[in-house]
Amino acid sequence: MLGETTISETLTNLVIPTFDIKSLEPTIFTTIDGKKTPLMNALLSDVCISTSAAPTFLPGHYFETKDSEGNIREFNLIDVGLAANNPTLIAISHITQQIFMKNPDFNVITPMDYGKFIVISIGTGNSKKEDKYNAKDSAKWGALDWMYNKGMTPLVNIFFHATSCIVDTNLSVFFQALDSQDNYLRIQTDTLKGATASLDNSTQKNLKDLIQIGEDLLKKPVGQVNVETGVYGPVDHYRKLLLVHQIVLML
Repeated sequence: MLGETTISETLTNLVIPTFDIKSLEPTIFTTIDGKKTPLMNALLSDVCISTSAAPTFLPGHYFETKDSEGNIREFNLIDVGLAANNPTLIAISHITQQIFMKNPDFNVITPMDYGKFIVISIGTGNSKKEDKYNAKDSAKWGALDWMYNKGMTPLVNIFFHATSCIVDTNLSVFFQALDSQDNYLRIQTDTLKGATASLDNSTQKNLKDLIQIGEDLLKKPVGQVNVETGVYGPVDHYRKLLLVHQIVLML
């Protein structure tokens, strides 16, 4: 479907994180960098395959890029979910970098002026409330049990949830500290269970169930994570109106 489209040709500025297992460093592909640096102007299909290559579920992806002078760069990539399953902070850091570099697209914002950021972070759901694991059971696990246990992958799941929740909590505190809590909205459900919590169940029934979960989520009150408990709760009516108004302005 993507053909020969490269990251520099996207219709809007994208930031897509991956992780290079050869260099043990994150590799972040962006529309802006793709336009400036030929060796980072990878095929969008290669980038998408790489950022989806979750360990134990899908294989790592190797590809090369080449510039007009014949220089070649190799990539050995997997999903960056183990380090940045919630990429919101990466997006904010990328914009901040562009501001420091005086990119004219962002010249209305001065460095550290985060109060002008409006962020909508959309999660894909998790199974936090399912209570899958406990310390007593895990104390008996060996290395293989941590990787695969009763149809689940505890180590991968825990890493994914941990990195995602830490980013959400930190950003909630960050925006509240700036008295700009209405500028940050995380849309997420933590009630997935069974097949809907699986990373690799692509049956027609499960896809329809996920769509229904998304539609049901839209009917619920606007929520925000409690920075002390990590649990989502509804925001008050006034703040909900502000959030909805800002979303409409963005759209």
